[in-house]
Amino acid sequence: MSITPVRPQQRPHSVGAVSALGAAPAGQRLPRAGNTARRFIRAWNELGYQIAFCIRALGLAGEAIARYKTETLRLVATMSLGVGALAAIGGTVVVVSTLMFSTGMFSSIQLFSNLSNIGVQAFSGFASAYIITRLVSPLISTIGLAATIGAGATAELGAMRISEEIDALESMSIRSVSYLVSTRVVAGVLVVIPLWSMVTLAGYLAFRIYVVVVSGQAPGVYNHYFYTYLQPTDLIWSLVQVVVMGIIIMLIHTYYGFHASGGPAGVGEAVGRSMRVSLIAAVTAALALAMAAYGVSGGFNLSG
Repeated sequence: MSITPVRPQQRPHSVGAVSALGAAPAGQRLPRAGNTARRFIRAWNELGYQIAFCIRALGLAGEAIARYKTETLRLVATMSLGVGALAAIGGTVVVVSTLMFSTGMFSSIQLFSNLSNIGVQAFSGFASAYIITRLVSPLISTIGLAATIGAGATAELGAMRISEEIDALESMSIRSVSYLVSTRVVAGVLVVIPLWSMVTLAGYLAFRIYVVVVSGQAPGVYNHYFYTYLQPTDLIWSLVQVVVMGIIIMLIHTYYGFHASGGPAGVGEAVGRSMRVSLIAAVTAALALAMAAYGVSGGFNLSG
């Protein structure tokens, strides 16, 4: 007696198999479109809430200066010189100045080499006055501010949020936005002005050391082109760029720190998100200000 094996019955293609082989049915495309629309609406609402939060923080800046002078001065000292072990190396000032000195030295090496190839190395002083002032100094100040002061503000506010310290301040009828956010925005703006000065001087010094000391160009030639094309209006516009970008950076970082959630991991995620958003927003603002200041005319005439 032989036993015939029974073959399993083949099932028809399921809807998922059909969608994997071809186009998805309309019934499946509609939920995807709905999810995309809901994500867009949530992002749009979050952007509106963030803008409202930033406007409120800026509006309370006067109250922060008037009522919380001691806290503002403490934050200025902490952001600029650092506390504890950071105070031994100068905090943000030394870190950003070192970063700018390295960037200026690298730029001088590349520019002097390229100018020497076409026989116009005498214009190295012009390149220093033009590039450092208009481009390198604002961007390096922005990066240093976001990476040191901004990230520190996000982590500090995030730690206060997850430990319910902000809720404790609000339970004591203290305006948490004014006391925690507006004071940090004011302190960041006050710190960024001398920080920009140190960064700009470090860039000029690095350029001059390489061109005059290392490459052996005559100091008189370098000084002639440097002071000829170093315009006071360029310095003013550079300072305006740094101040505007400093306000944007501090508002973004304080927003993400103030609304952090999810424990220590959530604080780290907030720091990462704030860094990405602040750098994109600051560079975009720098581009807009540069186009407004130099887009029509460069403001100089280069002639032999």
